[in-house]
Amino acid sequence: MNWIELFQDPNTQWILLGSMLLGLSSGMIGSFAYLRKQSLMGDALSHASLPGVCIAFMLTGTKSIFFFLIGAAVAGVIATFLIGYITRNSRIKQDSALGIILTVFFGFGIVLLTQIQHGDSGNQSGLDKFLFGQAASMVQSDVHTMASISIILAALSFLFFKEFKLLSFDPGFAKGIGLPTMLLDQFIMLLIVTAVVVGIQAVGVVLMAALLITPAVAARYWTEKLHVMVLLSGLFGALSGFAGTVISTMANNLPTGPLAVLSATIIFIFSVVFAPRRGIITKSLMQAAAKKDYEEKKLYRKKVKEGSL
Repeated sequence: MNWIELFQDPNTQWILLGSMLLGLSSGMIGSFAYLRKQSLMGDALSHASLPGVCIAFMLTGTKSIFFFLIGAAVAGVIATFLIGYITRNSRIKQDSALGIILTVFFGFGIVLLTQIQHGDSGNQSGLDKFLFGQAASMVQSDVHTMASISIILAALSFLFFKEFKLLSFDPGFAKGIGLPTMLLDQFIMLLIVTAVVVGIQAVGVVLMAALLITPAVAARYWTEKLHVMVLLSGLFGALSGFAGTVISTMANNLPTGPLAVLSATIIFIFSVVFAPRRGIITKSLMQAAAKKDYEEKKLYRKKVKEGSL
């Protein structure tokens, strides 16, 4: 398939649009999760959504993306509540609570998935695709749902940008000026859950966290300003979705989700190496210049001491 045929195919156009919007919204929401040191939260919520998907299928008996989203969202909210409860009412820290919830929910989801696959409708369920994603299996209605929710997530990121900024950098000040910090914190968690849920069919529960965090980390290398970082993170996420879709379409039997994550990883590596000020090359040049300046000053002081100047 050449480039012209690729972009003229209606199915590819819809998947491309959905993947790009998913990457855009995930990158923007992931920026706040990264800055608030909650990178593992996306991983925990994505794994926790699997039992919700399985239970939704067991209750309805149909492979409906709408019911899957509801089931995954409910499971994600329960996981968020349990993480907060464990952290507040025990000596267990948040990272340990995240690890506990991640493994327990994912293990429970695998048990349910195995049970479904051995049932009468297991061969038709296709739920195993939710582990690593299968964007090619999405129909137009699925893409409509993904695109609509992704646009809403991006819009909410812009609408509540000032509040999220204060909560990320100075929650004490945010609380002091009267902002409902607890409510905002839960709201950000809800947005992360939504971003995870809407992306699991394309990227999968195993890799969705990478699409949340990797673009944000890459964007952090390029700027010191939050609004620029959020925009860059969304751009990197959209580029990752675009590249993953195009490569998977051009090459047979390659999954879109993992390719999108690999594309995001390539952007991250490029940022680490070539970004101004923070990049490896820039830092090496600065260190070399500083070392040269130090040697020149040291030689100058030596000559002054010896009286040769």
